[in-house]
Amino acid sequence: MTREAPDTTNRWGVVGGGMLGLALAQKLAASGQNVTVLEGAGEVGGLASAWQIGDVQWDRHYHVTLLSDLRLRKLLRELDLEREMRWVETKTGFYTDGRLYSMSNTLEFLRFPPLRFIDKVRLGLTIWATSRRKDWQALEGCLVADWLRKWSGQRTFSRIWQPLLKAKLGECYRETSAAFIWATISRMYAARQSGMKKEMFGYVPGGYARILQRYVEHLRSAGVELRTNAGVSAVTAAADGQVLVETAGGAESFFHVVLTTPSPVIAQLCPQMGGQERAKHESIRYLGVICASVLMKRPLAGYYVTNITDGDVPFTAIIEMTALVDPAELGNSHLAYLPRYAAVDDEAWTWSDQDLQERFLTALARMYPQFAREDVLAFRVSRARYVMALPTLHYSQRLPPFETGLPGVLAVNSAHIVKGTLNVNEVLELADAAFDSTLAPAIAAAKPTCSASQRGAHAPLNCTPPDECHDQTAGELVARP
Repeated sequence: MTREAPDTTNRWGVVGGGMLGLALAQKLAASGQNVTVLEGAGEVGGLASAWQIGDVQWDRHYHVTLLSDLRLRKLLRELDLEREMRWVETKTGFYTDGRLYSMSNTLEFLRFPPLRFIDKVRLGLTIWATSRRKDWQALEGCLVADWLRKWSGQRTFSRIWQPLLKAKLGECYRETSAAFIWATISRMYAARQSGMKKEMFGYVPGGYARILQRYVEHLRSAGVELRTNAGVSAVTAAADGQVLVETAGGAESFFHVVLTTPSPVIAQLCPQMGGQERAKHESIRYLGVICASVLMKRPLAGYYVTNITDGDVPFTAIIEMTALVDPAELGNSHLAYLPRYAAVDDEAWTWSDQDLQERFLTALARMYPQFAREDVLAFRVSRARYVMALPTLHYSQRLPPFETGLPGVLAVNSAHIVKGTLNVNEVLELADAAFDSTLAPAIAAAKPTCSASQRGAHAPLNCTPPDECHDQTAGELVARP
């Protein structure tokens, strides 16, 4: 009796254990594939991972769920977590000209002193018209600064838009297309339309530590192998049709490999990649973030987000997480994030943690007279150099495709988000789109068709079923179109 050779065409490696890699692994496993996720860090989650600050554990970077984040909510429902979500109406602050203002409703917007009435009208019309727009591709051909000056006017641009753009993008805003502001406004406007015209944000008790724990359990029960501390150093296409993945533990073969790492890293990992394709990956410019978590005895001002337009503040916004999350989740302490979005040449990358702490706490004391340094229970800094791909002019037309020039190697990363802002919901939607357009066809192409002798009780599980075959000609089966 002859034994069938083990099938290796369903063996997939996913490089990167962030939310994108986990979502792709989930979809591959649901399609009957044998999946191994290789993550270089000591835990999965990537930018969504959690960490310890002081005596509490919470998200390394700030995250929030909007009512309009339907794909994320679907995942939470699959993990039996959506029913536990807590939805909170939040407030927004603005720090400008050395003063803190509330901008949480229409009346406060109309009273906002830095803008004249006509400026406010033009600003409101800009936001409304942008939220109604569908042809985002046309905005890729226009610089965001030029577009906002045209619609909101120079005064509103210089007092509001330019400081906000610089806070989020640094001087890179000068190269960014208007599609960026369209994506930002569209997401926030959709959140209000999905609810009660209020800014309702949600979170899962326990934060992303709990979400990821449940997700890992779910994936492992589906047969996914998750390896941490498994940094990949090279990915090459072998002569036998397999893909060779090099890690510190040695080389391993897969039939397909999906790279979810940032594009410059993909170019480094693939020595066989052609020059033109490599140039496409290397040309994608990224913004990083230096994000400080500050655990305090008391809150700052109670705004979930405080936008900052003053240029002498070393961070680009203030996110008071415990304006959303119940402080009881954090041992009755209060957590704020102080992010600084930074291009590769930003001087802040050279600042030590101690230097950052001194600069950031000095700024907080200047902004909030009631703030005292003895209120700080813990201060911790996270640095991530590849966070968001800059949507430069005609960005979507210059992106490398999911399929690389290396047989069996696919590249799917957050740089492929072309009509949204970087958030977990968009990452999950990207995973769906990449799977449907590229990974699922690769699975179908690798699936062997059965011979007449195999169509019986002992046919291999991956053999194409008889109802997908028809006329037999010259001893071969012709696939149905």
